[in-house]
Amino acid sequence: MLIYLLLGCNMGNCLETFTQAKVELQKSIGELCNESKLYLTDAWGNTNQQQFLNQAISLETNYSSMDCLKKILEIETKLGRIRNEKWQPRTIDIDILLYGDQIVEEEDLKIPHPFLHQRKFALIPLIDISNNLIHPVFKKNISNILHEIDDNELNVNPL
Repeated sequence: MLIYLLLGCNMGNCLETFTQAKVELQKSIGELCNESKLYLTDAWGNTNQQQFLNQAISLETNYSSMDCLKKILEIETKLGRIRNEKWQPRTIDIDILLYGDQIVEEEDLKIPHPFLHQRKFALIPLIDISNNLIHPVFKKNISNILHEIDDNELNVNPL
């Protein structure tokens, strides 16, 4: 199964953290298949913080979506992620955007990511690695969703 993730960071050495995260993800979840360009992005949610570095990646995995989430949370902790408040600055954030074409509705996990269709900073890198993806809930191409959202104030710039 292909799992699509979004890496985010706005504290510390983000490039080094992304490299470490990808190594850990490959050890625990599966083989890295593709990765987007890096993007410098305005903060979303809590906008009173530094810009984020974002990158979408895909991995081939044999693990369930819940097992992947558990492994991702362990990796985030290992790489210094501290969860005190929502949308705070962070050394690493790893979001599951898509898990194949599956829809997951668990208490601790919603796939596709519940804000994917509203976030340019997730859609643009995702399109980099697979522009023909279909959102499993809306049954629309990810590229079309990007053109439909009203998010003109958020800067998403490739590095």
